[in-house]
Amino acid sequence: MRNLILTLFLFFGTAVSTAGVPATQLTETDAIRWDSSLTLPQLDGTPNIGIAGAFSGRIGEKLLIAGGANFPDRTPAANGEKRYHRDLYIYDTSGGWQVIRDALPVPRAYGISVSLPEGVLCIGGCNATDCTEQVLLLTLDGDQPRFTPWPSLPRPLANAAGALVGHRIYVAGGIERVNEAAATRNFFMFDLHDRGRGWQELPPWPGPARAFAVAAPQSDGFDNCFYLFSGRDFSGNSAWTVHHDGYCYNPRLGSWSSLEGEFPVMAGTAAPFGTNHILLMGGRDGTNSDDQLLRLYHTITGTLREVPVPGGIVLPVTTNVLPDNDGILITSGEISPGVRTPVLLRGTLQSTIHRLTGLDIGVITLYFLSLAFIGWYFSKNQKTSDDYFKGGGRIPWFIVGLSIFGTALSAITFMAIPAKAFATDWSYLLFNSGIVLAVPVIVLLFIPFYRRLNVTTAYEYLEARFNPLVRILCSIAFILFQIGRMGVVLLLPSIALNVVTGFDIFLCITLMGVLSLAYTLMGGIEAVAWTEALQVVVLLGAAVTVLVIVCLQLPEDLGTIVASASEAGKFNLGSTTFDLRQPTMWTVLIATFFTNITTYGTDQTIVQRYLTTATEREARKGVYVNAALTIPATVLFFLVGTALWAFYRHYPAELSMAVRDSDAILPWYISTQLPSGVLGLIIAGLFAAAMSTLSSSMNSAATAFVTDIYRKISPAAHDGRALLRTARLSTLVLGLVGVGFALIMASWEIKSLWDEFSKILGILLGGLGGLFLLGLTTRRANTFGALCGIAASIVVQILVARSGYVNLLLYSTTGFLSCFIVGYLASLCVPRGKRDTDSLTIYGKRKSRT
Repeated sequence: MRNLILTLFLFFGTAVSTAGVPATQLTETDAIRWDSSLTLPQLDGTPNIGIAGAFSGRIGEKLLIAGGANFPDRTPAANGEKRYHRDLYIYDTSGGWQVIRDALPVPRAYGISVSLPEGVLCIGGCNATDCTEQVLLLTLDGDQPRFTPWPSLPRPLANAAGALVGHRIYVAGGIERVNEAAATRNFFMFDLHDRGRGWQELPPWPGPARAFAVAAPQSDGFDNCFYLFSGRDFSGNSAWTVHHDGYCYNPRLGSWSSLEGEFPVMAGTAAPFGTNHILLMGGRDGTNSDDQLLRLYHTITGTLREVPVPGGIVLPVTTNVLPDNDGILITSGEISPGVRTPVLLRGTLQSTIHRLTGLDIGVITLYFLSLAFIGWYFSKNQKTSDDYFKGGGRIPWFIVGLSIFGTALSAITFMAIPAKAFATDWSYLLFNSGIVLAVPVIVLLFIPFYRRLNVTTAYEYLEARFNPLVRILCSIAFILFQIGRMGVVLLLPSIALNVVTGFDIFLCITLMGVLSLAYTLMGGIEAVAWTEALQVVVLLGAAVTVLVIVCLQLPEDLGTIVASASEAGKFNLGSTTFDLRQPTMWTVLIATFFTNITTYGTDQTIVQRYLTTATEREARKGVYVNAALTIPATVLFFLVGTALWAFYRHYPAELSMAVRDSDAILPWYISTQLPSGVLGLIIAGLFAAAMSTLSSSMNSAATAFVTDIYRKISPAAHDGRALLRTARLSTLVLGLVGVGFALIMASWEIKSLWDEFSKILGILLGGLGGLFLLGLTTRRANTFGALCGIAASIVVQILVARSGYVNLLLYSTTGFLSCFIVGYLASLCVPRGKRDTDSLTIYGKRKSRT
């Protein structure tokens, strides 16, 4: 059997390492299809000529357009007079248009519109004579409009740029007077969570004054930011000075930064698209003609490119753009000086990706057949629950090491870490390498105890040290965490398969979950460990293949990556300042130590591997194998993310607006850049990444349920075959629950699954490390203290999560320390018992050596 497995390792390793020269040509991936069928309705039987500078937004499914200005009689060139309006247009897909004449309190245009859950906020604006500081919330009572005053701007303002970023509204530039107008450097902020403070004035951008600028919210990889582009500077009757610059305001840092590139988009519109794109539509560049270009700015790579606009489509200025299902909607506007359009342009993204070929499907099928064969082969060894959960102590140490490595890294490494490195820098590198700091504690403290007690689960120790209630509570917490973990590791590759194949995400989750369940049910922990070892080879081989192909596609291979990434600070390991609210170097180092102690010392998916070897020495060697692989593998996956950043910075046209999830950047590259056959190998890597952790979660959760809960409920259940049937049934049920949770998660909007996974890990399991260490290192710890420590850990973690006092990486740390400290202090409040627990602490271990 081992020869067969080694042959399979060799096949996949050779295939992945030799698959690598790209055969595809670089092609642009985006196009927008425009629909101009929706137009403003007639007014009093007269065709609508359109309006510019109107307020617009959505309330539920209804589109609202209010106010605005036009030249109803003649154009400005023919001495026409601009007229400001009070009308409100309401469009409902089920009922069409409704027009409410003179709905606004006064004629008004050229303000800022912000759609909120409760209505459309109309900020500032002007009429023919005056600018206003008034802010009104437009809501609907049935079909009747209601205008509610909100805190006014510090000064009257029109022709400003604004956007909603998180829970804050930002307003920049504009004019304060209609007559003898002059551009300003006003920059105001309104916090929706603290409305009583009203508008606050903030330091302006480091550039000249401007009006008719363009603004949009978007993430810069670290934070959601306010982006400001172009605009024009003027004073009184002076000539225009059209700006081509751009700036980014980071609310967390409270500072501005300048953007690279030229942005001639004055009076145009902008909209965030996907996770990091901003679509800049039309505008003017300072000449007498409108600019009919679409530009796409990517906030991570800092690149700007043009997207073709088909003939016959005219992009208006002085208008608004709204999200429209999977596209955008531009609400009327000006198409040439003084000329409006009644057309509402709908834009829908059209993106072409590669599909799986027969060769790709063949490679993936061979991979799955290999996993199925391994599961079938080891099913013959499953005679008792001990075989199913501990492998009868037959698993070699090097397979144990690879299995631990595969369980710990999984799909979160394969997709989320490259995505994190692509979007930010290498700040999280030390977090993933933290196992090196924890190895001495694991090898010298935890493994000897587990092996000496001959336990099946880590939580059996808690019963021996404290009581059955502590064991059951912690086991239930572990099972709940594994269900959540299964959801994350199923959803990640399903996102990839959706990007690559177009298959429905829910179908991908179901298929992958069923396939993982099949071989886990058959072969137990032996099948899990051996398949994980195979999956590690595929996983690392796939990452190496991607890195090699990216290097071959860049002009100077790896040199391009290193040079451009170094200049942009992409290799930064984090700030050295001691700020626990941010992922600084100190935050990461503290977090990784406590997280890895908790994971490698108390997580049943890892602890179970320590118990599958013949001796304690082999268990230690397995941990060393995992630690030796972790650092180079972590560097590899971070380098893949940085390489993708360099690739898309060099070839910005290849990064589609279709990438709407930050964790899908690697799948997008795979789907568009890899040749047939290689694509199948990388998809197999995605499967390997998910299933290596998924199978571990299924088996270990079932182990915890049968050993810690079922056998407590049915103490007479000792028959090996009966327990084996229960083990398989619990694996099936818990696996199906995990699949169901993944299906639920697929309908949630999650910005970064890496962050969500870290949050779940900290809240559910953060206190367990402190609890185990409390029992192992102190004589005074007792059941009362343990329960108090668990309760304190939960309370502290909830408070920390809500307050934001520390970064989410430290959730495990706060849980660990609060459980240990409170547990120890609470134990001192109870008289010391007569039971001798030294054999369950490090002190008993010392006695046994003397």
